[in-house]
Amino acid sequence: RDKLQAQLAQAQKMESVGRLAGGVAHDFNNMLGVIMGYTDLALQEINPTHPLYAHLSEIKKASERSADLTRQLLAFARRQTVAPKVLDLNDTVDGMQKMLRRLIGENINLAWRPGADLWPLNIDPSQIDQLLANLCVNARDAIDGVGNITVTTANAELDEEYCAVHTLAKPGQYVRLQVKDDGSGMDAQTIENIFEPFFTTKEIGQGTGLGLATVYGVVMQNNGSIEVESQPGAGTTFSIYLPRYITKATSSMPAEETQPAQRGQETVLLVEDEPAILNVVRRVLEQQGYKVISSDTPGEAIQLANEHHGEIHLLMSDVIMPEMNGRDLARRVQTLYPGIKCLFMSGYTADVIAHHGVLEEGVNFIQKPFMIQELAIKVREVLDKRG
Repeated sequence: RDKLQAQLAQAQKMESVGRLAGGVAHDFNNMLGVIMGYTDLALQEINPTHPLYAHLSEIKKASERSADLTRQLLAFARRQTVAPKVLDLNDTVDGMQKMLRRLIGENINLAWRPGADLWPLNIDPSQIDQLLANLCVNARDAIDGVGNITVTTANAELDEEYCAVHTLAKPGQYVRLQVKDDGSGMDAQTIENIFEPFFTTKEIGQGTGLGLATVYGVVMQNNGSIEVESQPGAGTTFSIYLPRYITKATSSMPAEETQPAQRGQETVLLVEDEPAILNVVRRVLEQQGYKVISSDTPGEAIQLANEHHGEIHLLMSDVIMPEMNGRDLARRVQTLYPGIKCLFMSGYTADVIAHHGVLEEGVNFIQKPFMIQELAIKVREVLDKRG
C-alpha cells in the first residue's frame, strides 16, 4: 500500500511539472522563432568572410539547441505535436542501428535482438528515435570503458496481477522495447528520481537531465508504461510497453529526402498577433518571391481579403489569436476565396491546439519555432497540393 501511494504521489508530481513545462512553451517558442528567423535572414545577407558571420552562426546554433530543449520538455509534458503512423517496431529499430552505433562509440558493443511476429504499433516514428537515442546514450554514460548494450523487442501481455504492482500499467497487449546495459547501475533512491526533468547524476555540463524525462513523456503520451530494473554494479534494464495497434499493419513509407525550397509568386494572406513573428515571416515569404498581405488581427485580415483585387492563394495563420482562432478565420476567408489553401502555425502545445481542429488529418500545420528553409519548403508543399 505504501509503495502504491508513493507511485501515485510521484505520478501526480510529474503531471504538475509537465503542465508547467507545457505552459511556458508558447512564449518561449515565439521568442525562439524571432531569434532564429532574423539570424537566418542576416546570414543570407552577409558575406561568409565577414567577421560577424561566425558570431551569427553561433547564435543560430544556440537557438537550435534551445529549440531542441523545448521539444524535449514538450515530450516530457506529453504535449509535443505528433504524426502517428502504423509501423513495425523491428523495421524502425533496424533502420536506427547505424545511428545508434555512432552514438555509443566503438568501445561499446551494441547487440540487436528483434522479436518474431511483432504486433504493429501506431506511433510517430520520430518518437521511437527519441526513446532509443536517449536510452542508449544513458546506457553509454553508465558504462566505464568497454561494455555491452542490448536492445530487444517482443510481444507482451500485461495481466491484472502485473498492473496491480505497476500502477502506471494497464492490462492488455503490448509491444515491449527493452534496453539493457552492463554499466554501473543505480540505487533505489536514484531510480525514484530519474524521470524528473533536470535530475542528473552526471557532472555539471555533461547533460541536461532531460533525456529520461523525454522517454517518460513519450511513453505516457502513447498510453504505454515503463519499468526500470537496476542495482549498483549490476547494470540497468529499461522495459517500455507500447500498446498493440489492433488493425492490419501497413508498411511505413521511407521518408522523402528534403528538397531545396522552391520560390513562388503567389499571394499569401499572413495573420499573426505577435508583431515580431509577423515581421520576420513576412520578410521570409517576400524573400522567396511571394506577395504578402499581412495583418496582426483576424478582423483586419478579413477586411484586407475583402478589399483585395485579385487572387489570394494561401492563408497562413496563427492558431490562437484575439477575436477568433485560425480555423474560424479560415472559414470566413474561404467564403471570399473558395480555392484558398490554408497553413496553420503555433507555438502552443499539442493539447491546446488540438481543440481548435488544426491537428486533424489533412490539415496543414507547422510548429513554431521553425527555420527559414523549413518554412519555405512547407509553404511550397501546401501551395502545390491538389484539391
